[in-house]
Amino acid sequence: MKIAIVCYPTYGGSGVVATELGISLAERGHEVHFVSYKQPVRLQSLAGNIHFHEVHVPRYPLFHFQPYELALSSMLVEMVKLHQIELLHVHYAIPHAYAAYMAKQMLKENGIDIPLVTTLHGSDITLVGSHPFYKPAVTFSINNSDVVTAVSKDLRSDTFNLFDVHKEIHVVPNFINISRYDNIRVNCERGSVAAAHEVILTHVSNFRPVKRVLDVVEAFAKIRAQMPAKLLMVGDGPDRLVAENRCRELNVWEDVVFYGKTNEVSKILCYTDLLLLPSQTESFGLAALEAMAAATPVISTNTGGLPEVNIHGETGYLTAVGDVDAMAKHAIALLSDKEKLTLFKHQAYEYACRFDVHKIVPAYESMYQKALG
Repeated sequence: MKIAIVCYPTYGGSGVVATELGISLAERGHEVHFVSYKQPVRLQSLAGNIHFHEVHVPRYPLFHFQPYELALSSMLVEMVKLHQIELLHVHYAIPHAYAAYMAKQMLKENGIDIPLVTTLHGSDITLVGSHPFYKPAVTFSINNSDVVTAVSKDLRSDTFNLFDVHKEIHVVPNFINISRYDNIRVNCERGSVAAAHEVILTHVSNFRPVKRVLDVVEAFAKIRAQMPAKLLMVGDGPDRLVAENRCRELNVWEDVVFYGKTNEVSKILCYTDLLLLPSQTESFGLAALEAMAAATPVISTNTGGLPEVNIHGETGYLTAVGDVDAMAKHAIALLSDKEKLTLFKHQAYEYACRFDVHKIVPAYESMYQKALG
């Protein structure tokens, strides 16, 4: 099958999952064409049946904002014709599904009826899509896709609640490559990060307000007051500076490491005893799943799709949004009980195996067959 995957090229969950999906599809014998304004960060090499097509947006003084959707639609039309693409799979409703629909209509005038699969990832629905300016376009894009998937049951429910959608939405969860974490754990050099008597906590996000990184720092300060500990902050974004300043105010700065954006997330997680994820909302919680794949328990909020990934009392604990005291209390109790921590690590890994790439990608292939049928 010849498949075009349209995604954002960034470190965000949708771009990561879309890229890993394409790589896995290529390994299964499909020809995959990535389409974006830049090569996806997780796409390390182009070889064999993996291709990348960059969307160029010509700059015209006439336009105050450059028309990326038009450029993307035109690129898709030309690419489908040139490479005989059989199916479009777009990640994110706006602008990708909207642009793909326009390409689909243009191709129809050339006698080509190409199926469109749209995957909803979260903020395209709960943040951007629900804005009154974009809501009609998002609704239209979803209803005019041939097949629609969502990454969690919670996001599926939100979509039906927020939009007048009459399409069936299939839940296909995010996934990870378990074998990649197995290999890293074998050579985990924990001593390079902390002393043997120190516990290691980690937070991974894009440091946007919705991730509540100050809650991470506040919880860590409470934990650090009870036991020797290190905090590893992975990612970058608008709230990084305020988090750094708060670390100084709470006198924990010397025990916190800010890594910024990195491709070594899986290696960092192998050092980690506990992941802190106090998000305001998470449509799935890919950071939690990646931690669990590295045999790291998770203390997260109970919002969005997180309870579908992090099982309270088994793979970690769930707390209410903003309840820093509860987050710290659960962390201290778990980190103080080595036997229980070992059990939770094992259970986190076992539950993560349910989301292995080899179990989830066939579900996408099934959606493709449904769209083609």
